[in-house]
Amino acid sequence: MTEITDYINNDIKAIAIGDTIESVQDFFADLSFSHFPVLEEGIYIGSISGDDVETFDSDKKVNDYRYTLEGFFARKNMIWLDVLEVFARNHTSVVPVLDDKNNYIGYYDITDIIKFFHETPFLKEMGGIIIVEKNINDYSMSQITQIVESNNGKLLGLFVSNVEADKVQITIKITLGAMNEIIQTFRRYNYEIISEHQEDNYLNALKERSDYLDKYLNI
Repeated sequence: MTEITDYINNDIKAIAIGDTIESVQDFFADLSFSHFPVLEEGIYIGSISGDDVETFDSDKKVNDYRYTLEGFFARKNMIWLDVLEVFARNHTSVVPVLDDKNNYIGYYDITDIIKFFHETPFLKEMGGIIIVEKNINDYSMSQITQIVESNNGKLLGLFVSNVEADKVQITIKITLGAMNEIIQTFRRYNYEIISEHQEDNYLNALKERSDYLDKYLNI
């Protein structure tokens, strides 16, 4: 089975703090990275932005602009969801990877991570997606799991996909099965269903027709 650490790259040498800005500008002109790691005597000190470099004086060195370096990174032992979060939070296409002793060991490229993501059961396996919302203080991952499994569903994955004010949204992927029963159980536990579902739409249509017939018969 492929591990996310299999995608750690070392094929392109990190930028050195003593490199000229001109050479770094040429580097970003040749490669479509948003950022790239900078090392000082082999130690990672931050990532330099390709957009920033375009505005720098080409006669100077990276060290002259060290205050602009961004300090984000991933640990080698991070799970793939946490790695994705580092990419998203820092709007970057490259994330440096450090070991537990802060040694630089390579970098992740977003194209490789997306490829890995697409190979996970969460995306690869057939199933259904439900997005639920609840008060941030009231939701429970164990309760969500119990709701799915008590209706003979099997979880392929779940994660917190959005947090706003006092509300949290959880995206859940399950094997196809008693989807409508699962949805109705979530509602009984006061979870709001954010996603649209065929079964749900069918039931809503039936209810609308039933309501119409009730009104018609009572005329």
